[in-house]
Amino acid sequence: MALEQKVMAELKTAMLAKDEGALRGLRAIKAAIILAKTSEGAGGELKEDDETKLLQKLVKQRKDSLEIFQQQNRADLAKKEEEEIAVIEKFLPKQLDEEALKAALTKIIAETGASSPADIGKVMGAATKQLAGQADGKAISAAAKQLLSK
Repeated sequence: MALEQKVMAELKTAMLAKDEGALRGLRAIKAAIILAKTSEGAGGELKEDDETKLLQKLVKQRKDSLEIFQQQNRADLAKKEEEEIAVIEKFLPKQLDEEALKAALTKIIAETGASSPADIGKVMGAATKQLAGQADGKAISAAAKQLLSK
């Protein structure tokens, strides 16, 4: 419930400031929260890890759209996506930088006993649980492949 309260407070501030980019991003979060809370089996509550997954999904959708808009030279639409990504990312835990991600993955590789690129599944399983919300799945996968191929 904490996320929803934070979003509502930010929404009010963005409305008063007439910040269109922030409003779009915050309204997207609010809509996703309502959808998730009213979905079958949710019971009207969202756990913190569900909130994080929800926000990551929203960011991923916008990054995918941003990539398409950039390929099509639609700077106007790309700018809107970038604004929304920035707003949504404010509610996510701080993302790990590349060095911190590699250090965490090195520890996970040692814990799982992985030794070759064939063991990527073991590493990814543990890494996505331990690093949930702190790193993008693509970044985890790329860094894990790099570390296992050494």
